[in-house]
Amino acid sequence: MDELICGKNSVLAALKAGRPINKIVLAKGFEHGMAKEVLALAKELGVPCQEMDRAALSNFAGPNNRGVVAQAAPYEYVEVADILAAAKEKGEDPLVLILADLEDPHNLGAIIRTAECAGVHGIIIPKRRSVALNSTVVQVASGAAEYVPVARVANLNQCLEELKKTGLWVAGADMQGKENLWQATLTGPLALVMGSEGQGIPRLLADNCDFLVQIPQKGQISSLNVSAATAIIIYEVLRQREAKNK
Repeated sequence: MDELICGKNSVLAALKAGRPINKIVLAKGFEHGMAKEVLALAKELGVPCQEMDRAALSNFAGPNNRGVVAQAAPYEYVEVADILAAAKEKGEDPLVLILADLEDPHNLGAIIRTAECAGVHGIIIPKRRSVALNSTVVQVASGAAEYVPVARVANLNQCLEELKKTGLWVAGADMQGKENLWQATLTGPLALVMGSEGQGIPRLLADNCDFLVQIPQKGQISSLNVSAATAIIIYEVLRQREAKNK
């Protein structure tokens, strides 16, 4: 079944990344200046385009279509080995995100966008009890989903063990973590485990981490949104790596 990609930035990213696209649909009256780049690239790649009135487009792609919709081949997941190979090809220590049981596509999309900006080599999600890469995720990621490889695995604990064998350290984000994020050593090959919105990291998975870090908080609410927490930790990893390389 084809996947719908909504929004100018997401559609452009899919075109530039070489994602197989069957056709592009634009809302009638869509601002021509914004559509010009999409139309030019689609023409160059031989992707057919058509116009549709806004009501019909909403029925076709939902009310949040943003006036530009691409009908594309389903997203192709990668293998964990592909993520590690991508880091090796760049000559960088692997930085891998492991997302345990995320349920909100908006959180996954936001995390993918942050991961792309920070140079994360790939994301691993479980095949069950987790949101998949759907049109909402792709739209929120605003083009980043085309550049961040995502792997799906049957068992996250087994995956952690395999990553450890390749030389990665595994850090989990947990409010009860013994290590303060600002004091933790996050350089070197690293897999970062983030938990679900409501339950955090499953206990067995947390026990399988090499260490747990907590983000210092001064406010009254219990925790940060998972996408915000992920962004904070990823950029602390990036800061430490850049400081080490100076």
